[in-house]
Amino acid sequence: MAYDAASTRYDIMNFRRSGKSGLKLPEISLGLWHNFGDEGSLKNQRAILRRAFDMGVTHFDLANNYGVPAGSAESHFGDVLASDFKPYRDEMVISSKAGYFMWDGPYGEWGSRKYLISSLDQSLKRMGLDYVDIFYSHRPDPNTPIEETMGALASVVQQGKALYVGISSYTPEQTLAAKKELDRLGVPLLIHQPRYSMFDRTIERSGLLYTLDEIGAGCIVFSPLSQGMLTDRYLKGIPKDSRAALGVHLGEERINEVYLERVRGLSAIAEARGQTLAQMALLWTLRNPGVTSALIGASSVKQLEDNIAAIHGPDFEPEELEAIDVFAVHGTDSGSHRKS
Repeated sequence: MAYDAASTRYDIMNFRRSGKSGLKLPEISLGLWHNFGDEGSLKNQRAILRRAFDMGVTHFDLANNYGVPAGSAESHFGDVLASDFKPYRDEMVISSKAGYFMWDGPYGEWGSRKYLISSLDQSLKRMGLDYVDIFYSHRPDPNTPIEETMGALASVVQQGKALYVGISSYTPEQTLAAKKELDRLGVPLLIHQPRYSMFDRTIERSGLLYTLDEIGAGCIVFSPLSQGMLTDRYLKGIPKDSRAALGVHLGEERINEVYLERVRGLSAIAEARGQTLAQMALLWTLRNPGVTSALIGASSVKQLEDNIAAIHGPDFEPEELEAIDVFAVHGTDSGSHRKS
Protein backbone atom coordinates (compact mmCIF):
# COMPACT_ATOMS: atom_id res chain seq x y z
CA MET A 1 0.00 0.00 0.00
CA ALA A 2 1.11 3.55 -0.72
CA TYR A 3 2.39 5.40 2.33
CA ASP A 4 0.95 8.70 3.49
CA ALA A 5 2.59 10.11 6.59
CA ALA A 6 0.32 10.76 9.57
CA SER A 7 -0.87 14.37 9.74
CA THR A 8 -0.34 14.23 13.53
CA ARG A 9 3.36 13.29 13.33
CA TYR A 10 4.58 16.53 14.88
CA ASP A 11 2.06 16.44 17.72
CA ILE A 12 3.84 13.56 19.49
CA MET A 13 7.57 14.27 19.43
CA ASN A 14 9.62 16.90 21.28
CA PHE A 15 12.59 18.48 19.51
CA ARG A 16 15.84 19.92 20.82
CA ARG A 17 18.39 22.17 19.17
CA SER A 18 21.76 20.54 18.44
CA GLY A 19 24.19 22.73 20.34
CA LYS A 20 24.27 26.25 18.95
CA SER A 21 23.32 25.18 15.42
CA GLY A 22 20.07 25.77 13.60
CA LEU A 23 19.28 22.05 13.48
CA LYS A 24 16.70 20.48 15.79
CA LEU A 25 16.56 16.73 16.41
CA PRO A 26 13.78 14.62 17.90
CA GLU A 27 14.37 13.62 21.50
CA ILE A 28 14.20 10.00 20.32
CA SER A 29 16.06 9.08 17.15
CA LEU A 30 16.00 5.69 15.44
CA GLY A 31 19.27 3.84 14.94
CA LEU A 32 19.53 1.07 12.36
CA TRP A 33 22.51 -0.77 13.86
CA HIS A 34 20.59 -4.00 14.48
CA ASN A 35 17.58 -5.60 12.76
CA PHE A 36 17.72 -3.58 9.53
CA GLY A 37 20.05 -5.63 7.36
CA ASP A 38 19.54 -8.93 5.59
CA GLU A 39 19.09 -10.53 9.02
CA GLY A 40 15.69 -8.84 9.33
CA SER A 41 12.40 -8.86 7.44
CA LEU A 42 11.98 -5.95 5.04
CA LYS A 43 8.26 -5.97 5.82
CA ASN A 44 8.99 -5.50 9.53
CA GLN A 45 11.68 -2.91 8.82
CA ARG A 46 9.28 -0.91 6.67
CA ALA A 47 6.59 -1.07 9.37
CA ILE A 48 9.02 0.20 12.03
CA LEU A 49 10.33 3.00 9.84
CA ARG A 50 6.83 4.12 8.85
CA ARG A 51 5.58 4.11 12.43
CA ALA A 52 8.66 5.98 13.62
CA PHE A 53 8.10 8.78 11.13
CA ASP A 54 4.39 8.85 11.94
CA MET A 55 5.37 9.45 15.59
CA GLY A 56 7.67 12.34 14.77
CA VAL A 57 10.99 10.52 14.56
CA THR A 58 12.61 12.52 11.80
CA HIS A 59 16.19 11.38 12.42
CA PHE A 60 17.41 8.01 11.12
CA ASP A 61 20.95 7.08 12.11
CA LEU A 62 23.03 4.68 10.01
CA ALA A 63 26.65 3.77 9.35
CA ASN A 64 28.52 2.09 6.54
CA ASN A 65 28.93 -1.13 8.55
CA TYR A 66 25.37 -1.46 9.90
CA GLY A 67 23.42 -4.60 9.09
CA VAL A 68 24.41 -8.15 8.29
CA PRO A 69 26.27 -8.11 5.95
CA ALA A 70 27.82 -4.69 6.47
CA GLY A 71 26.13 -2.10 4.30
CA SER A 72 22.80 -3.91 4.10
CA ALA A 73 21.06 -1.56 6.56
CA GLU A 74 21.79 1.37 4.27
CA SER A 75 20.58 -0.61 1.26
CA HIS A 76 17.33 -1.58 2.97
CA PHE A 77 16.78 1.95 4.23
CA GLY A 78 17.35 3.19 0.69
CA ASP A 79 14.63 0.83 -0.56
CA VAL A 80 12.11 2.23 1.93
CA LEU A 81 13.23 5.77 1.24
CA ALA A 82 12.55 5.27 -2.47
CA SER A 83 9.20 3.50 -2.03
CA ASP A 84 7.73 5.43 0.93
CA PHE A 85 9.71 8.42 2.11
CA LYS A 86 10.80 10.21 -1.07
CA PRO A 87 8.14 12.95 -0.73
CA TYR A 88 9.31 13.57 2.84
CA ARG A 89 13.07 13.70 2.31
CA ASP A 90 13.33 17.35 3.34
CA GLU A 91 11.63 16.58 6.66
CA MET A 92 14.22 13.93 7.50
CA VAL A 93 17.68 13.99 9.00
CA ILE A 94 19.63 11.01 7.66
CA SER A 95 23.09 10.32 9.00
CA SER A 96 25.88 7.90 8.21
CA LYS A 97 29.33 7.21 9.60
CA ALA A 98 32.65 5.68 8.64
CA GLY A 99 35.49 4.45 10.81
CA TYR A 100 35.10 0.71 11.34
CA PHE A 101 36.14 -2.10 9.00
CA MET A 102 34.36 -2.24 5.65
CA TRP A 103 36.72 -3.74 3.06
CA ASP A 104 40.12 -5.40 2.77
CA GLY A 105 43.38 -3.56 2.40
CA PRO A 106 44.90 -0.54 4.10
CA TYR A 107 42.10 1.88 3.11
CA GLY A 108 39.08 0.00 4.45
CA GLU A 109 38.74 1.42 7.97
CA TRP A 110 39.81 4.15 10.43
CA GLY A 111 40.12 7.84 9.53
CA SER A 112 42.13 8.48 6.40
CA ARG A 113 40.82 10.90 3.81
CA LYS A 114 40.72 8.12 1.22
CA TYR A 115 38.63 5.81 3.39
CA LEU A 116 36.18 8.41 4.69
CA ILE A 117 35.32 9.93 1.32
CA SER A 118 35.21 6.57 -0.47
CA SER A 119 32.94 5.20 2.23
CA LEU A 120 30.52 8.12 2.02
CA ASP A 121 30.34 7.73 -1.75
CA GLN A 122 29.38 4.07 -1.26
CA SER A 123 26.82 4.95 1.43
CA LEU A 124 25.15 7.52 -0.80
CA LYS A 125 24.91 4.96 -3.59
CA ARG A 126 23.39 2.32 -1.29
CA MET A 127 20.76 4.74 0.00
CA GLY A 128 20.07 6.40 -3.33
CA LEU A 129 20.88 9.84 -1.93
CA ASP A 130 22.71 12.90 -3.25
CA TYR A 131 23.70 13.88 0.28
CA VAL A 132 23.37 12.89 3.93
CA ASP A 133 22.39 15.41 6.55
CA ILE A 134 25.14 14.37 8.99
CA PHE A 135 28.36 12.47 8.27
CA TYR A 136 30.44 11.25 11.21
CA SER A 137 33.94 10.11 11.90
CA HIS A 138 32.78 6.93 13.69
CA ARG A 139 35.86 6.62 15.89
CA PRO A 140 39.14 8.48 16.38
CA ASP A 141 42.12 7.13 14.47
CA PRO A 142 45.31 6.99 16.57
CA ASN A 143 47.51 6.76 13.48
CA THR A 144 46.03 9.47 11.26
CA PRO A 145 46.51 13.19 12.00
CA ILE A 146 43.33 14.86 13.20
CA GLU A 147 43.93 17.45 10.47
CA GLU A 148 43.49 14.78 7.79
CA THR A 149 40.33 13.26 9.30
CA MET A 150 38.68 16.63 9.89
CA GLY A 151 39.87 17.82 6.47
CA ALA A 152 37.97 14.92 4.89
CA LEU A 153 34.83 15.85 6.85
CA ALA A 154 35.13 19.45 5.74
CA SER A 155 35.58 18.36 2.13
CA VAL A 156 32.33 16.36 2.02
CA VAL A 157 30.45 19.43 3.24
CA GLN A 158 32.15 21.62 0.67
CA GLN A 159 31.35 19.05 -2.03
CA GLY A 160 27.67 18.99 -1.07
CA LYS A 161 27.73 15.36 0.05
CA ALA A 162 26.84 16.23 3.66
CA LEU A 163 25.13 19.20 5.26
CA TYR A 164 26.77 18.78 8.67
CA VAL A 165 29.55 16.72 10.24
CA GLY A 166 30.01 15.04 13.58
CA ILE A 167 32.28 12.77 15.56
CA SER A 168 31.66 9.67 17.67
CA SER A 169 33.45 8.23 20.71
CA TYR A 170 36.07 11.00 20.85
CA THR A 171 37.51 12.03 24.22
CA PRO A 172 37.09 15.63 25.39
CA GLU A 173 40.67 16.38 24.31
CA GLN A 174 40.13 14.83 20.88
CA THR A 175 36.85 16.71 20.57
CA LEU A 176 38.58 20.03 21.20
CA ALA A 177 41.25 19.20 18.63
CA ALA A 178 38.58 18.24 16.07
CA LYS A 179 36.66 21.46 16.76
CA LYS A 180 39.80 23.57 16.37
CA GLU A 181 40.63 22.05 12.99
CA LEU A 182 37.08 22.25 11.66
CA ASP A 183 36.89 25.89 12.76
CA ARG A 184 40.06 26.58 10.80
CA LEU A 185 38.42 25.03 7.74
CA GLY A 186 35.21 26.97 8.20
CA VAL A 187 32.96 23.97 8.92
CA PRO A 188 31.08 23.73 12.25
CA LEU A 189 31.28 20.65 14.46
CA LEU A 190 27.57 19.92 14.75
CA ILE A 191 27.37 16.97 17.12
CA HIS A 192 29.10 14.23 19.07
CA GLN A 193 27.74 10.69 19.40
CA PRO A 194 28.98 9.00 22.59
CA ARG A 195 27.79 5.98 24.55
CA TYR A 196 25.71 6.94 27.59
CA SER A 197 23.39 5.14 29.98
CA MET A 198 22.74 4.61 33.67
CA PHE A 199 25.42 1.92 33.56
CA ASP A 200 27.95 3.85 31.44
CA ARG A 201 28.40 7.36 32.75
CA THR A 202 31.72 8.08 31.05
CA ILE A 203 30.59 11.34 29.48
CA GLU A 204 29.73 12.70 32.93
CA ARG A 205 32.98 11.49 34.51
CA SER A 206 35.25 12.62 31.66
CA GLY A 207 33.75 16.09 31.35
CA LEU A 208 32.66 15.52 27.74
CA LEU A 209 29.20 17.01 28.38
CA TYR A 210 30.84 20.15 29.74
CA THR A 211 33.19 20.30 26.73
CA LEU A 212 30.32 20.02 24.26
CA ASP A 213 28.43 22.76 26.04
CA GLU A 214 31.48 25.01 25.95
CA ILE A 215 32.03 24.56 22.20
CA GLY A 216 28.34 24.63 21.29
CA ALA A 217 28.07 21.13 19.85
CA GLY A 218 25.12 18.80 20.30
CA CYS A 219 25.16 15.35 21.89
CA ILE A 220 23.23 12.31 20.64
CA VAL A 221 23.75 9.29 22.86
CA PHE A 222 23.83 5.66 21.77
CA SER A 223 23.13 2.52 23.81
CA PRO A 224 20.91 4.37 26.34
CA LEU A 225 19.45 0.97 27.30
CA SER A 226 22.90 -0.60 27.57
CA GLN A 227 22.26 -3.26 24.90
CA GLY A 228 19.05 -4.34 26.64
CA MET A 229 20.55 -4.52 30.13
CA LEU A 230 18.37 -1.59 31.23
CA THR A 231 15.15 -3.48 30.56
CA ASP A 232 13.34 -6.25 32.42
CA ARG A 233 14.56 -8.80 29.85
CA TYR A 234 16.96 -10.62 32.20
CA LEU A 235 15.10 -10.45 35.51
CA LYS A 236 13.77 -14.01 35.19
CA GLY A 237 16.76 -15.63 33.51
CA ILE A 238 18.48 -15.32 30.14
CA PRO A 239 16.07 -15.82 27.21
CA LYS A 240 17.38 -18.13 24.51
CA ASP A 241 16.96 -15.47 21.81
CA SER A 242 18.60 -12.67 23.81
CA ARG A 243 21.90 -10.98 23.00
CA ALA A 244 23.41 -12.44 26.17
CA ALA A 245 22.46 -16.01 25.20
CA LEU A 246 23.64 -15.53 21.63
CA GLY A 247 26.79 -13.68 22.64
CA VAL A 248 25.95 -10.74 20.36
CA HIS A 249 27.72 -7.71 21.92
CA LEU A 250 26.76 -9.03 25.35
CA GLY A 251 28.08 -12.04 27.24
CA GLU A 252 26.22 -14.10 29.83
CA GLU A 253 28.90 -13.30 32.41
CA ARG A 254 27.61 -9.72 32.55
CA ILE A 255 24.23 -10.92 33.80
CA ASN A 256 25.59 -11.42 37.31
CA GLU A 257 24.06 -10.98 40.77
CA VAL A 258 25.36 -7.44 41.20
CA TYR A 259 23.77 -6.44 37.90
CA LEU A 260 20.48 -8.12 38.85
CA GLU A 261 20.43 -6.37 42.24
CA ARG A 262 20.88 -3.01 40.56
CA VAL A 263 18.33 -3.58 37.81
CA ARG A 264 15.76 -4.79 40.35
CA GLY A 265 16.26 -1.57 42.29
CA LEU A 266 15.85 0.54 39.18
CA SER A 267 12.79 -1.45 38.09
CA ALA A 268 11.10 -0.73 41.42
CA ILE A 269 11.69 3.01 40.99
CA ALA A 270 10.36 2.88 37.42
CA GLU A 271 7.25 1.00 38.51
CA ALA A 272 6.54 3.61 41.18
CA ARG A 273 6.76 6.27 38.44
CA GLY A 274 4.31 4.35 36.22
CA GLN A 275 7.00 3.53 33.66
CA THR A 276 8.88 0.51 32.43
CA LEU A 277 12.57 0.38 33.27
CA ALA A 278 13.40 1.03 29.60
CA GLN A 279 11.22 4.13 29.53
CA MET A 280 12.76 5.49 32.71
CA ALA A 281 16.28 4.77 31.48
CA LEU A 282 15.64 6.65 28.23
CA LEU A 283 14.11 9.63 29.98
CA TRP A 284 17.01 9.63 32.46
CA THR A 285 19.50 10.21 29.63
CA LEU A 286 17.38 13.14 28.44
CA ARG A 287 17.18 14.72 31.90
CA ASN A 288 20.36 16.62 31.07
CA PRO A 289 19.67 19.54 28.71
CA GLY A 290 23.08 18.94 27.13
CA VAL A 291 21.75 15.73 25.56
CA THR A 292 20.07 16.53 22.26
CA SER A 293 18.65 13.10 21.45
CA ALA A 294 18.73 9.46 22.54
CA LEU A 295 19.27 6.81 19.89
CA ILE A 296 17.15 3.69 20.18
CA GLY A 297 16.97 0.50 18.19
CA ALA A 298 13.75 -1.39 17.59
CA SER A 299 12.89 -4.94 16.57
CA SER A 300 9.12 -4.35 16.47
CA VAL A 301 6.58 -1.57 16.17
CA LYS A 302 5.44 -2.19 19.74
CA GLN A 303 8.95 -1.85 21.14
CA LEU A 304 9.33 1.39 19.19
CA GLU A 305 6.04 2.77 20.51
CA ASP A 306 6.85 1.80 24.10
CA ASN A 307 10.22 3.53 23.94
CA ILE A 308 8.92 6.73 22.35
CA ALA A 309 6.31 6.91 25.13
CA ALA A 310 9.23 7.54 27.50
CA ILE A 311 9.41 11.23 26.58
CA HIS A 312 5.92 11.78 27.99
CA GLY A 313 6.83 10.38 31.42
CA PRO A 314 6.85 12.55 34.55
CA ASP A 315 9.83 14.79 35.29
CA PHE A 316 12.26 13.42 37.83
CA GLU A 317 12.00 14.64 41.41
CA PRO A 318 15.34 15.24 43.20
CA GLU A 319 14.71 12.35 45.57
CA GLU A 320 14.06 10.03 42.61
CA LEU A 321 17.38 10.96 41.05
CA GLU A 322 19.11 10.31 44.36
CA ALA A 323 17.44 6.89 44.60
CA ILE A 324 18.41 6.08 41.00
CA ASP A 325 22.05 6.99 41.65
CA VAL A 326 22.28 4.18 44.22
CA PHE A 327 21.72 1.64 41.44
CA ALA A 328 22.88 3.53 38.32
CA VAL A 329 26.50 2.56 38.88
CA HIS A 330 29.08 3.22 36.20
CA GLY A 331 30.67 0.00 34.94
CA THR A 332 27.70 -2.28 35.64
CA ASP A 333 27.28 -3.04 31.94
CA SER A 334 30.87 -4.24 31.70
CA GLY A 335 30.30 -6.97 34.29
CA SER A 336 31.71 -4.99 37.20
CA HIS A 337 31.10 -6.49 40.64
CA ARG A 338 31.80 -3.20 42.39
CA LYS A 339 29.13 -2.12 44.84
CA SER A 340 29.81 1.59 44.33
